[in-house]
Amino acid sequence: MASRSARMDDGYPSSSATPAAFDSQHEWEEHRRATIEDDRDELDLLGEDNDHNNNHDNDNDMILDEDPLRDDLDQPMSFKRRQKKQSVFSQPSRLFSALTGGRSPRTSHDVPGRPSPTSNTRLDGTQSGSKDGGPMDWYVEGPGRRVGYEDLTAIDWIFEYTKERSRLRMLSSGSNSLVGRIRLLLDNSQVWIVLLLAGLAAGLLAAAIDVATDWLADLKFGFCSTVDGGAFHLSKSSCCLGYEDHAQCQGWYPWAKAFGIYSGGGKWFLEYFFYVFLALSFAVSAAILVKEYAIHAKHSGIPEIKTVLGGFVIRRFLGIQTLVTKSLGLVLAVASGMWLGKEGPLVHVACCCANVFIKLFPSINNNEARKREILSAAAAAGISVAFGSPIGGVLFSLEQLSYYFPDKTMWQSFVCAMTAAVTLQALDPFRSGKLVLYQVKYSSGWHGFELVPFVLLGILGGVYGGLFIKANMRVAEWKKSTRWLPGPVTQVAIVAALTALINYPNHYMRAQTSELVSNLFTECAKIVDDQFGLCKTGAASFGTITLLIFAAVLGFFFAAVTFGLQIPAGIILPSMAIGALTGRALGILMELFQRAAPNFPLFLHQCEPDVPCITPGTYAIIGAAAFLTGVTRMTVSIVVITFELTGALTYVLPIMISVMIAKWVGDAFSRRGIYESWIHFNSYPYLDPNNSGEDLSPLIPDVPASQIMTRLDSDLIVLTATGHTIASLQKILETTPYRGYPVISNPRDAVLLGYISRAELSYVLYSPGGRASNLPPETECFFSHQPLADPLTTLDLRPWMDQTPLTLPGRSPLHLAVSYFQKLGVRYVLFAERGVLQGLLTRKDVWHVMNGAEERVRDAVGAGGAGGTGSGRMGSGLGRQEGRGESAGLLGVERRDYFQGQGGTREGRSGSFAGSSQGSIL
Repeated sequence: MASRSARMDDGYPSSSATPAAFDSQHEWEEHRRATIEDDRDELDLLGEDNDHNNNHDNDNDMILDEDPLRDDLDQPMSFKRRQKKQSVFSQPSRLFSALTGGRSPRTSHDVPGRPSPTSNTRLDGTQSGSKDGGPMDWYVEGPGRRVGYEDLTAIDWIFEYTKERSRLRMLSSGSNSLVGRIRLLLDNSQVWIVLLLAGLAAGLLAAAIDVATDWLADLKFGFCSTVDGGAFHLSKSSCCLGYEDHAQCQGWYPWAKAFGIYSGGGKWFLEYFFYVFLALSFAVSAAILVKEYAIHAKHSGIPEIKTVLGGFVIRRFLGIQTLVTKSLGLVLAVASGMWLGKEGPLVHVACCCANVFIKLFPSINNNEARKREILSAAAAAGISVAFGSPIGGVLFSLEQLSYYFPDKTMWQSFVCAMTAAVTLQALDPFRSGKLVLYQVKYSSGWHGFELVPFVLLGILGGVYGGLFIKANMRVAEWKKSTRWLPGPVTQVAIVAALTALINYPNHYMRAQTSELVSNLFTECAKIVDDQFGLCKTGAASFGTITLLIFAAVLGFFFAAVTFGLQIPAGIILPSMAIGALTGRALGILMELFQRAAPNFPLFLHQCEPDVPCITPGTYAIIGAAAFLTGVTRMTVSIVVITFELTGALTYVLPIMISVMIAKWVGDAFSRRGIYESWIHFNSYPYLDPNNSGEDLSPLIPDVPASQIMTRLDSDLIVLTATGHTIASLQKILETTPYRGYPVISNPRDAVLLGYISRAELSYVLYSPGGRASNLPPETECFFSHQPLADPLTTLDLRPWMDQTPLTLPGRSPLHLAVSYFQKLGVRYVLFAERGVLQGLLTRKDVWHVMNGAEERVRDAVGAGGAGGTGSGRMGSGLGRQEGRGESAGLLGVERRDYFQGQGGTREGRSGSFAGSSQGSIL
């Protein structure tokens, strides 16, 4: 048959040619006889030269008679196996199989001991799946088996989605039956069950946090007695429900009244004492809760959520213990009166709720990519209950949090946010029908001349955002570098005591931040209880403006110090409060100007006589939006959230203008918002997928990736396909802290064979129930096919190796490599030229380049330290040094000598090289 194939390749007619290819029947018969004679000659070559007996000729005739190519082919020949068409009712077992989706008993075509072509296995090591739904041979292809991700490591997005596609292919293969369709329907409904439960839980927790926070915050001023049917556990608003003026409420007892002190000075000092004492107690209790039970419950949690959604693993960050601690700590921290908010932490709470329900469904819990899609949707529920803004929550998740946000995730986010908002609305924690306390309505519109102060508020918002981020980061860096500072609980106590001592004398700072914002937003024509005196006669004065500005300045410094303490704390509401104070002051100033000069040309034709022309509350809400934009650098979501808070469509245009200007001015200071700044401060390996194209050009040098990667001929350490033993590989793991090892054929050719992660290699070598535990230390290990190796006395590591790693040529632009990390979420990229390994680039390398870490590394090297990802110049590459580098990033693991235990050479007993350049994040 070899000669026939050769003739076909050379262009001669083959035995499968049809008669139509010849001019006459005679030529066709001659061609057939010649082909048969050639076939007999080929078969004669397989026997002895002197064997020409009749029996041999008969055998040749029998063989050729069975040749399907001798007959005329009416249809094109196919080598695919034809399936025998059988009726469902031909066998009773087939009828049962059609209903249940199970397999019928094995027929004579099935080979014992071999996986069925329809059987599927998962990509996590226990099962595998090929592209066509059949079994995947881990020894020939595939990304390799995997174990669970370690703490502070990055996930493999490509592997996770490949695993999910394999699972869905396996599930769909049996969906032709009734039971299979039901199973597929139940699998598809799991996501929606988790989203509904997460939204319901987020709404319930948000309502409970609101009620508990209001009660504890009012407890600093007094308590509700049993008079008028009250109870101790009621807040002031609940205790005085039905009173338009809370000063007439008989059931509420201030502390001075409870102790029988009615003199002016004694009353003031006693209430001052209780305010400071309880505020300090609440803050310290929250700090102790966080320190003792769940350290991940500190701060707002949004920087960590962004990092987790970007593919980073932080163990216990979304656990049930963190959920309980965050909820209780948030109640205590907000009730203390410190300049912090609960809106950001509510996003963390909602994600924790989703993570708890995810654990009920293994198909979701075992896939890190699907888990992050649901967490993106749950984050929208957190903003939905924080602002009463379901659509704003979806946009917040899309604009600020999510790393990967497909269309289905937007729909899932909307369902989860809607469920949370409906739950909160049904519970009505404020007894007012409002989802949040500062939800307001405006009846008047705005005038064209007001665009000037609105633009001014946008400029002030951008300046505030830039200065606040710089101040907050300076405070964080100072606390990190100063050794003599007390512990985190003491720091919280100092800041809480100082805040309480200054807040109480100031009338605007004494109340809760949410109550302050609500009163600043409210239109004077609709206000019921003017507890701050903003709408009383004569309130529009320069004295009021001074107090408002003074409160805004103090709030700026308190928020800059508070955000970063070891307590649950958000920055959204304090920024809105500072913006609302500034906006209200500017609104009062415009009101005074209009009253003093009603005949001014701008006012003469637009303001009606005897009708208020300026509404200071609108300035407050536009200022809040502008200041929030300046500190977070969000735009669309803030506009929608503000619109949903006010319900005034006419104010969308001025809000958009102020937000746009605040964004531009803030970007002039720095392109990082407050959350991105904290991600950078904590050295989280987050690569912003939106920071690409023109935005990426100033950060990434225009050089080939070969100048940045860890080169094979310099610092890169790899494993060879053969020459290893169990003992030598264990020694490599003990002497090197790297997260993975490229595998090559041999030191001379350096043909890339794959990549094996440290986690998988450690699992194989140290697992108590694994094969390595039953083999002697001198057992040979290999990463390539060894036909002569005894599988009982050797260890084949190919199933655990990624034999299809992502590769690029070394001459590829660095921008292209960075795009791979950003868009695909890969952990490493190998560079090869015609199959020969050249180097390796990791996620941490890209992070260092994008964040300018080469400057810090150069300074460390010049001071005698060891750099991890940078040498002296960019042109010479960012090769790894023998010191602290990626491995010291988040884990704090010191790098050891590359060749320790290898006799000072790369060609030691265990192979040609000893490790790789994977850093601490992978």
